[in-house]
Amino acid sequence: MLPIAALVTFVLTTVFSMAGLGAALILIPVFLAFGIELQAAMATALLLNAVGMTVASVTFIRKGLVEWRLVVPMLVVAVALSPVGVWAAHGLDRGLLLWLFLAFLVFAAGMMLFYQPRPREARASLAATLALGLPVGAAAGFIGGLLGVGGGNIIVPALVTAGLEPKRASANTSFVVIFASLSGFLAHVQVARIDTGLLVVTALATVAGAALGAWLATERLRADHLKRIIALVLIAVAVKTAWDLL
Repeated sequence: MLPIAALVTFVLTTVFSMAGLGAALILIPVFLAFGIELQAAMATALLLNAVGMTVASVTFIRKGLVEWRLVVPMLVVAVALSPVGVWAAHGLDRGLLLWLFLAFLVFAAGMMLFYQPRPREARASLAATLALGLPVGAAAGFIGGLLGVGGGNIIVPALVTAGLEPKRASANTSFVVIFASLSGFLAHVQVARIDTGLLVVTALATVAGAALGAWLATERLRADHLKRIIALVLIAVAVKTAWDLL
């Protein structure tokens, strides 16, 4: 089981890292299929998310693709509004919310494939950067908390649609996903019994996959290719969400 789990983790992490996203949402059902208990599967996948995005972010930062003036306010607002989203979810029909989220994913994937935004300046003014980062971070934090999903699926298409070059959108999102994943991990690890062997082999696979994904995104993929990969990742998440709902 462990070699198969490592191989699957490596492949999924490579693909999702190219888009600046963690693979936890897809890895959780994979781990469940291997007989891992739910809380342990969630805790393991979220920790792998944090590890993978940390590795990818190192490459993105070295390439100068992370805009700190965009990332920091986006991260702060997302963290602040995530608990508000969790609170707002009480009493609401989660199934309906997830169908709406699925519709958003399909729409965002379509935007990645067909919409050609006006390019945004890489070094925009502070006011313009805040005008982009604050609402995107607020939406990602609130909706992520509301639905219990990663905010990265919201941040990447929003940034690309706003005109940010896809590589920069992926790079900035990956940094935010680190902290969102750690927050989720800490919430689940207290009641989880993590399989040490599974964690070790999948962590090694995650490091390798994230390094490869970030390298491909920065060195081998054109912007239009990366947009297609992001679209495919969003569609994969949408299919997984629909599967859970049906």
